[in-house]
Amino acid sequence: MADKYQLNVKVNPAVAMALIKDGMSSNAELLHEELNNLGDGRMIGTLVYERYYLRSGNQGALVIIADNLQGVCNIRLVSAGSSNSMIFKVDWGAGKSFAASVAKILADYTIE
Repeated sequence: MADKYQLNVKVNPAVAMALIKDGMSSNAELLHEELNNLGDGRMIGTLVYERYYLRSGNQGALVIIADNLQGVCNIRLVSAGSSNSMIFKVDWGAGKSFAASVAKILADYTIE
């Protein structure tokens, strides 16, 4: 089961994605990146990271979607794949930790 989180930030998606890429741990590998400019300052972008977690013994993925289609820049974080069992989806907090790393990077820009 994927864990989902979201936050709003006071920068545009391009800036948010650059901040995330600059601040992400070297333990996380960037697998995919795209940014689409829709005109009129509206953008939507995606980053996909993968990281190995010793505590769960598995690779974890984090999909980051950033858009400002509704005005404010919304960041959605979806962590997946950090459980090593088909039946019991226990990841020992790895997915939450992966998502929290992005929240920490964007903390100075987060809108409460």
